[in-house]
Amino acid sequence: MIYAFLATGFEEVEAIAPIDVCRRAGLEVKTVSITDQLTVMGAHGIPVVADSLFEDNDYSDADMLFLPGGMPGATNLDAHVGLRQAILAHHQAGKALAAICAAPLVFGDLGLTEGKQMTCYPGFEQYLTGATYTAALVERDGLMFTGKGPAAALGLGYAIVEHFCGKATADQLKQGMIYNDL
Repeated sequence: MIYAFLATGFEEVEAIAPIDVCRRAGLEVKTVSITDQLTVMGAHGIPVVADSLFEDNDYSDADMLFLPGGMPGATNLDAHVGLRQAILAHHQAGKALAAICAAPLVFGDLGLTEGKQMTCYPGFEQYLTGATYTAALVERDGLMFTGKGPAAALGLGYAIVEHFCGKATADQLKQGMIYNDL
């Protein structure tokens, strides 16, 4: 199970594209509102209805926790105490984490970036304490997946699919979605 967390002001494409790619591969993804309502307003005024509220899950079945970026979405994620606790517990259990755009700042604020190769939206690398900022579109270091910004949304999804389903499945999705023609 992959949990994707939605906060007010999240970057819509950075949430929807990776979720779409993962679901096409047959991965179970559950969207979670960290607000007190299922409908969460994105940074560009697009409302998205989450599958559940944060408090309705225990996250013990999580294989990955995924944080879309956007502002103020990323700072809203970082301010959510319960989410921060879930990320730390998940990391300590040796499970995968993913974030895109500004959202890797949450991992930096939690002290999880030390010694990692990471990417994020330009200007947010200052929050990746102790990490090596690569500026790559998508970066994977062990069980930490990061994307640079909106243009990395599909690529991050394919990297997650490759991790859970294998390269052949990710390559098949890329071909079917005309990704290789870019």
